[in-house]
Amino acid sequence: MASPKGYTGTELLISKTTPKYNSLSKHNEWTYNVLDLDSNKAIGIQLPLNGDGGRLFSLSYTTEDQAVSNLKNLLLTRKGERIMQPNFGSAIYDLLFEQNTSDIIGKLSDSLNYDIGFWLPYIVLNNIDIQPKLDGELGSFGHGIQIVIKFKVTEQGANQKITFVVLETGQAAII
Repeated sequence: MASPKGYTGTELLISKTTPKYNSLSKHNEWTYNVLDLDSNKAIGIQLPLNGDGGRLFSLSYTTEDQAVSNLKNLLLTRKGERIMQPNFGSAIYDLLFEQNTSDIIGKLSDSLNYDIGFWLPYIVLNNIDIQPKLDGELGSFGHGIQIVIKFKVTEQGANQKITFVVLETGQAAII
């Protein structure tokens, strides 16, 4: 596969969203992840695990799409659920059944900031909005917590948003 015009093979190994400052020309140079250049090569599987077009899994073909799936996976995984990596996951489920006090939102926000920063350092968080929802505010679901995470995949990525709802029954959904 040929390199894009103006790029050498070594520059392609750098993430597409990592700027390199060139002191000679006094500007940032953006390089591309070599995985994103081949549109026929899948990088991973997307969440939720719903196949399309007769496939068992939907596949992601860009590093940005895969990063979003990795974030969904982190949010939906309870700490202690993953074998050999008991710290992988989020504390959303653990904090769901705590007393609804003013500091629970701060604890959850701090926990999400730490977990995403540790496990997915390429995700740049813009904002985490956590709102307790009472009966009727989530439709027929009852009450629970709504978490809206606004983020980018590295500095150059597009702004994105995930809305995550955890219900009183312990069920979770990304809407």
